[in-house]
Amino acid sequence: MAATRTVIARAPAKINLELRVGPVRDDGFHELATVFHAVALFDDLTARATEPGSGVSITVDGIQADEVPTDDSNLAVKAAKLLAAHIGLESADVAFELRKGIPVAGGMAGGSADAAAALVACDALWHAGLDREQLLHLAAQLGSDVPFSLLGGTAIGSGRGELLTPVLARGEYTWVIALAEGGLSTPGVYGQIDRMREAGEAPQPTPGPEIDDALMAALRAGDAAALGARLHNELEPAALAMAPQLERALEIGRKVGALGGIVSGSGPTTVFLARDSSHALDLAVALTASGAAADVRRAHGPVPGARLVESVRG
Repeated sequence: MAATRTVIARAPAKINLELRVGPVRDDGFHELATVFHAVALFDDLTARATEPGSGVSITVDGIQADEVPTDDSNLAVKAAKLLAAHIGLESADVAFELRKGIPVAGGMAGGSADAAAALVACDALWHAGLDREQLLHLAAQLGSDVPFSLLGGTAIGSGRGELLTPVLARGEYTWVIALAEGGLSTPGVYGQIDRMREAGEAPQPTPGPEIDDALMAALRAGDAAALGARLHNELEPAALAMAPQLERALEIGRKVGALGGIVSGSGPTTVFLARDSSHALDLAVALTASGAAADVRRAHGPVPGARLVESVRG
């Protein structure tokens, strides 16, 4: 039987339904309590086996492709090398073709999605046979959001976000995602919230931050209206300070009756919970017509994490 030569993996974007940011830890990270939610915006990663010793290469197309690094700093490249070392390969020999559907530097974990897709793809390509726990262990070494990009669905993240507890949530939610011009640096936004807290311009952090019980109850009940009312992001003041134009998008969302609106993660993407697909269209049209967003997408959630969508032998 011919060996598997090409596989395609798909990984979703994430939004944070809640993000609470504790003090800076000794390792330089902030203690987090967050609720991750995977939505149907995807990056697709094609992985093709190459000759021994050829190493890792990557090409990129799709949205903002020119903003994605193609050197060793690319998280998919790092993931391939980490997995190869873990399973004892002398060289990570794979050619990646990445098609971007997740915004770059948009607070939606696009780079983490690529790393998760690379772990899944290379595990299949190299017949490594790692189980999900082993892949999650590797994912945590690549970045705080990479484990959730593997897991998908809805989950509570703690630590720096890498410690996951799946959430038993009911129902499906309809989201409108407003993309802004340019990106925001995640470390920059965390630095900004620290400065604002020191200056008394933002609430002080709570040691051992915890998730809102009312938000969890809304998820268990599948109550979109209650969920929308409890969306919360403690990084939002910092993101708005660095990109004040985002307030316009949040204002439009409120005027058009979004059940809730929030800056996602470190921004600058803003997300809005719609009542249904018709209401989502109304929100998208209003955000586009107002000029408050550079681009607008509609997506449902939750969706699964990184997974294979095609395998070609020969």
